[in-house]
Amino acid sequence: MEVPYELLGRFFVFLAVAVLLATVLALLLGVYSFKRHKIVFPNFILFMLYLFYSPAKWICRVFYIKEELVDEILIELKNAMMLEKFKHTKERRAVILPQCMRHPECKARCDPIIGYECKKCGRCDIGRIAEAAEKYNFKLFVVPGDSFVRKIMQSYRPHACLGVACYNELAESMQEVSKAVPVQGVSLLRDGCYDTKVDVDEVIKKMEMCCDV
Repeated sequence: MEVPYELLGRFFVFLAVAVLLATVLALLLGVYSFKRHKIVFPNFILFMLYLFYSPAKWICRVFYIKEELVDEILIELKNAMMLEKFKHTKERRAVILPQCMRHPECKARCDPIIGYECKKCGRCDIGRIAEAAEKYNFKLFVVPGDSFVRKIMQSYRPHACLGVACYNELAESMQEVSKAVPVQGVSLLRDGCYDTKVDVDEVIKKMEMCCDV
């Protein structure tokens, strides 16, 4: 039997074009939702942008748009879709911070299960968030990497999670954790390997929301 190479070639070209157009449409809808704060077809956008994450970033580069836009859309859509469930979770709430927020001279020890144990020395923003976490009944974790997030999910078994990370890591972690519990995320204002910054007031505001319902 002769293999219809020409037909197969046309099929794959058509499929590639269809995927490209669908990804562009998801990006456009995501931008609209992100800018107007009005969610349209959220499940379609999330499905397409997570499934075709790299192509979506390639499209942004082609049109001279910052790649982080893809992550911003994913984070904001997840925040909007899971906000009500997150707000109404009253027990076993966790706030997870990256270790790169620590002061360069931080003396906190790293527990192999829960990460760094903040001493509230006042040298970095983690201390303020730690105090707010106690006030609003959140368990604070300062972790060195994604593997610790999985350990926390297995050992502490939170019912809701508030995460802080750089754009791409936050988008990925929120997608994974949201399969089990409602999530909220706040992106770092300045990322890097150490001494990073976040909008502390925004993090505290999200914890405070759980006490307003």
